[in-house]
Amino acid sequence: MSQKIHPRQALFEEGDAAESLPVCDHYAGVEERMRKSIELQAQMGPVFDVTLDCEDGAPVGGEREHAALIAELVDSPQNSFGRVGARAVTADHEAFGDVVDTLVRRAGSRLAYLMLPKVRSVAELQRGIDVLDAAARSAGLQREIPVHALVETHGALHEAFALAAHPRIQSLSFGLMDFVSAHRGAIPASGMSVKGQFEHPLVVRAKLEIAAACHAHGKTPSHCVVTEFKHPAALQEAATKACRQFGYTRMWSIHPAQIRHIVDAFTPSTAEVDLAIDIISAAQAADWAPIRHNDTLHDRASFRYFWHVLERAHRTSYTGGPQLPAEVRRIFFDAH
Repeated sequence: MSQKIHPRQALFEEGDAAESLPVCDHYAGVEERMRKSIELQAQMGPVFDVTLDCEDGAPVGGEREHAALIAELVDSPQNSFGRVGARAVTADHEAFGDVVDTLVRRAGSRLAYLMLPKVRSVAELQRGIDVLDAAARSAGLQREIPVHALVETHGALHEAFALAAHPRIQSLSFGLMDFVSAHRGAIPASGMSVKGQFEHPLVVRAKLEIAAACHAHGKTPSHCVVTEFKHPAALQEAATKACRQFGYTRMWSIHPAQIRHIVDAFTPSTAEVDLAIDIISAAQAADWAPIRHNDTLHDRASFRYFWHVLERAHRTSYTGGPQLPAEVRRIFFDAH
């Protein structure tokens, strides 16, 4: 038999496979918490991103100084995996240009992504990207910095599919709190709770629109926060719903105690991983022709599904947590 073809080459056309991001996006804005978050990432491994926050994390009037601190942390040796990004102030903020320039000039080569908050339209997204790219050119940067955007306004939700289609967008996040408040009291406060956010029709509609838009264009949908950070069972339930029922492949954390619960909720079960290993191994051995497994027929469509299961299992393997078998990592992930 000829050399075995890797699933990524066998099952996807060029550009079809969505870029895989860590399943947890952890936000920190206060200096002590930012430093501790980067330290925790170094311990656990790159199973979660750290987003250093210049919007809500900076004191009013101190956005430029806070951006300098964020740039210092992004470019520090403690950023072990290159998975530290930043959230800028809004594009209409008077300090936006200076914040972006500082981040790019001082840490642009190591900045994993830039999150643009409260985007209201594709046109506004493009204006933010133009500022980012101008700063990159001025700094002599040879890379395009990936862009994430927060959908938390009526305008952004209306243009969710167009936002996801933008070639510079890597991920869209749902901003629950601002989205609810934008309804001027029409959505009750319970719509922001760990339970109510999965029940109120307007909130559910927004979540599904964002997830559908991202999947239609091969981008990563990132689920909103759960503010009840002292209730791990509630967080686990919310993260499981986001992953299993709403199609999200990533979720925000706003407290270090939430990270492991989110990663575990997005981790496939042992049974799912074992089945995926069996089917992908058999399919590869058959040169990706249809196979029969336990009296069920499988072809390239189900092969793609089970490959995604293995990829998710790989992305959620962390020190002290679930791990893929070493032989599976060697065959499918090491040096690929």
